[in-house]
Amino acid sequence: MSLQAELKKLLKARLNRIRSFSSMKILIINKFLHPNGGSETYIFGIGKGLEKLGHEVQYFGMDHPKRVVGNRVGSYAANVDFHMGKVKRLAYPFRVIYSRQARKKLRAVLADFRPDAVHLNNFNFQLTPSILYEIRDFRKKNRQKIKIVYTAHDSQLLCPNHLMQQFLTRERCTRCITGSAFHCAKYKCIHGSLMKSLLGSIEAAIYRFLKTYRLIDTIICPSHFMKNVLDNNKILREKTVALHNFVEINDEMNVDELFSDVDSSPYVLYFGRYAPEKGVDTLLNAVHMLPEIPFVFAGAGPMEHEVNELENITNKGFLAGRALTGIIRGAEFAVFPSECYENCPFTVMEALSLGTPVIAADIGGTPELIRAGINGELFASGDAEELREKIYLLWNDPDRRNAYQAACNKSLFLSVDAYCRKLAHGIYCRASH
Repeated sequence: MSLQAELKKLLKARLNRIRSFSSMKILIINKFLHPNGGSETYIFGIGKGLEKLGHEVQYFGMDHPKRVVGNRVGSYAANVDFHMGKVKRLAYPFRVIYSRQARKKLRAVLADFRPDAVHLNNFNFQLTPSILYEIRDFRKKNRQKIKIVYTAHDSQLLCPNHLMQQFLTRERCTRCITGSAFHCAKYKCIHGSLMKSLLGSIEAAIYRFLKTYRLIDTIICPSHFMKNVLDNNKILREKTVALHNFVEINDEMNVDELFSDVDSSPYVLYFGRYAPEKGVDTLLNAVHMLPEIPFVFAGAGPMEHEVNELENITNKGFLAGRALTGIIRGAEFAVFPSECYENCPFTVMEALSLGTPVIAADIGGTPELIRAGINGELFASGDAEELREKIYLLWNDPDRRNAYQAACNKSLFLSVDAYCRKLAHGIYCRASH
């Protein structure tokens, strides 16, 4: 290579580096813009982190009375719910497959904000993939390079019910991922409803046929498990990158405040949704066989009545913020018994980062977070007897618990700042279509 060519190459690399560190405009899209679950924890976290790095961030999604983030022009899609009035319900099947309204509302935000990158999160059924075509048309019309990045919080791009689990039988299932999307309708995978499941199948089939997701530049998979799932599709395979989620722990919290409402006696903790797919019935079976061990549950859900029936469970209900942090830090260890394919659960990362070991089901992306025999243990999902034995042995082995606790700390995972730097200095800078 000539000296001139070498200098040109070095200059280009230098310019790319400067460009990657410059301030960008980033539009974060998610169906919900109010606290609702893991994807909202994620978008609020990266939004604050990116702003801290000097980038400008706005949001697009559905309007809602509890919405906490937004955009400058105040343009949002209408809230879409399964529990609509009869008149509106007639239009519902069309709106969950293709939303002209979402496109129109997004158009106003794009025209005003003119983002350098659009970061998609959960959008199917409410915003619909129609928004991808709006972004495509906008960047063509304005000759503007807009990177389209998507974080795969679940398997929605390939699995219509996004859980990879049949609703009625709770069988873990990948039939739509490796075959026809109409398996969703066949097994009534969405809420046990034939109509909803059929709509999910139709939506998936249409956008597979149109190859709509080719418009996405990069797909962030929060686990290697999810990357392997999405790599079943040849269009997605070339776009996926594995990057575990961040975990946000406030070092300025006062320890006395954290433990002010926590029972000083030892306990085993479950925190999360009280639902069958989360393995709560399996855990309750194990708890029933361990009457001498005190458990604390923190959460809410359809199985709350069953939780309250066991005498060795103290149900704290739904907790957040410092109250939840204190409960987690005060536990001897936590249990994460999920029976659906979890991706990169914040629950497990938060517990480990707060010094609390975890006994977790050995499925999905969860095993990537736990170093079995070092800071926690794994058991066969759905096996109440094995879970009982794991809990019993760890509870009665304080030396092993102490060793596990010593191996748990927040350095196991990326901070919000480190995660956002990876987004801004790498993933957002990948070439767009």
